[in-house]
Amino acid sequence: MRTMRVYLVGGAVRDRLLGLPVRERDWVVVGATPEELVRLGYQPVGREFPVFLHPTTHEEHALARQERKVGPGYRGFTTQFAPSVTLEEDLRRRDLTINAMAQDDNGALIDPYGGQADLAARVLRHVSAAFAEDPVRILRVARFAARLAPLGFRVADETLAVMRAMTAAGEVRTLVPERVWQETERALAESHPQVFFETLRACGALAVIYPEIDALFGVPQPARWHPEIDTGLHVLLALQYAAACGASVAVRFAVLTHDLGKAHTPRSEWPSHRGHEEFGVPLINELCDRLKVPNTHRELAVLAARYHTHVHRALELKPATVLGLLESCDALRRPERFAELLLACEADARGRTGREGSPYPQAGYLRQMLAAAAGATLTERERQGLEGAEIGAEIRRRRLAAIAEVKASAAAAAG
Repeated sequence: MRTMRVYLVGGAVRDRLLGLPVRERDWVVVGATPEELVRLGYQPVGREFPVFLHPTTHEEHALARQERKVGPGYRGFTTQFAPSVTLEEDLRRRDLTINAMAQDDNGALIDPYGGQADLAARVLRHVSAAFAEDPVRILRVARFAARLAPLGFRVADETLAVMRAMTAAGEVRTLVPERVWQETERALAESHPQVFFETLRACGALAVIYPEIDALFGVPQPARWHPEIDTGLHVLLALQYAAACGASVAVRFAVLTHDLGKAHTPRSEWPSHRGHEEFGVPLINELCDRLKVPNTHRELAVLAARYHTHVHRALELKPATVLGLLESCDALRRPERFAELLLACEADARGRTGREGSPYPQAGYLRQMLAAAAGATLTERERQGLEGAEIGAEIRRRRLAAIAEVKASAAAAAG
């Protein structure tokens, strides 16, 4: 007679062994059929394979299963589930050894593929040759590398070699845009998001998934402003700084894409990049269209690409130019987004070798300018006798005067 057994698997086991908070718990059921689980009160929710919600905890329980590759891409699989599928067979189809461990109801660890040893060695290693059958695993490994980088994890050489072979075989091209963005968005939220892109570049997948970003590597910048020289390296340093500041994913995406236009500078003009701000805008729009990036991220990224040089030069700008910047960014109606733009620009300025702690007074200066402009209004009495266009013109004149006053005060304090 067979016996139904339930095991805690995957991330919950891994994170417990690492001493990390357990975000969610997943379970595998061995020795049961879908009908038996339904009779026990489990609620079926899986479409492609049997997944059930526990009748009281509502945590996901999946029947032990095996997969067989029958076509290209991450959807080219058939799934076999039966009471005869063992726990070891189910764990073998998983991506990394550190995700292929289980725990029984007595708390005993089941580790047939050396996950605990790889945790100790801080290595991300694939479980079996089946890894090469699913290109999503390239994205997942890169994301795990970003997440676990603070603990010293690295991708095993043999796993990176498999990822390179998968990319060369064209598997990465079969990834659907929604899944690429889903994994990217999760990676951008990690503490070391730059590692995600470094890992993709190391296996060749960055050139396929994000050719606009990959094209930045090898493009020089003036050493006077960029001691790191390489534009791609600068972008990753800036992304690292944004993450260290706890910036939102939208800000991190804006930082990642703010210099895309530099890849289109003619080589004859290197290391100068005149006009790169505007050149980057269509590239951002194309990338966002392709991967279906949320509009909030797109809008901030376009602002960062178009106006980061203006923000960097804020202390030099005339009052009329500052007011034009605030108006172009819709800062008076959307001050929160303008604050995110300033943070993205600060990450750009400090994402440079040796410049991480450099002062960035531009951000505070422009916040003062915005506050002054926002405070320049007309009372109801002052509006009397003025037409709509006249009211707008007078408010703009007062805003300009308020900005000029802030600039004069700042100059007096500095001089």
